[in-house]
Amino acid sequence: MGYFDIEDLQDLVEGRVLLMDKPLFWTSFDLVKKTRAILERQMRLKTGERAKLKVGHAGTLDPLADGLMLLGTGKKTKILYSLTGQEKEYITTLELGKTTPSFDLETMFDHEYSLSDVRDQDIYTALERFTGEIDQIPPVYSAKNIKGQRAYHAARKGQAIEMKPVRVRIHQIEMIRLSLPLLTLRVRCNKGTYIRSLARDIGEALGCGAHLAGLKRIRIGDYHLKEAVSIEKFEQFARNL
Repeated sequence: MGYFDIEDLQDLVEGRVLLMDKPLFWTSFDLVKKTRAILERQMRLKTGERAKLKVGHAGTLDPLADGLMLLGTGKKTKILYSLTGQEKEYITTLELGKTTPSFDLETMFDHEYSLSDVRDQDIYTALERFTGEIDQIPPVYSAKNIKGQRAYHAARKGQAIEMKPVRVRIHQIEMIRLSLPLLTLRVRCNKGTYIRSLARDIGEALGCGAHLAGLKRIRIGDYHLKEAVSIEKFEQFARNL
């Protein structure tokens, strides 16, 4: 499980970094809240007393994404910010020919385009344009702070807001599978990169539009998804402490 250094609940009270596999449709806070509830329940069963345990997370994942999240307990919550700056790796699937306002499946399709003129070489050429340092406009439907409020709050109210470009670095984009209209990629990038915006930009470069159809985070720095556990396995693990 990768939790070989955890011998009892006190280890978690003192502080550990937990590698968790966030389920699809859960928010990042859902995972933190459930993890905290599991541990506080076990502490209550062991000691007979109610206790509060610090649990936080390093970086968020959208509800429509799954995969690796780093959680910290106890004193390890203080190092979470430093972990957010590490390189990240994703497996993502784009659907070409359709766009949505949120750049993913949170919102309904707003435009559809023909793929009859899209060639395989066009896609390879387009992908090359988005490696290295690029200016990227974050999605309106994002947690970006704009004038004191989250952008998605304004977007859902129908308010017009200006999203300014942000400089990000994408180290590598590798094509894993191409079966139009679906395109599956492996993306290595730095903190602050929006894979939804990358999907939108690739679609625009191809002239056919695109949206994010699936996203899985598989690595953060030296931490890998294969070392992470589901919330169900974590709960079973915690019960045996």
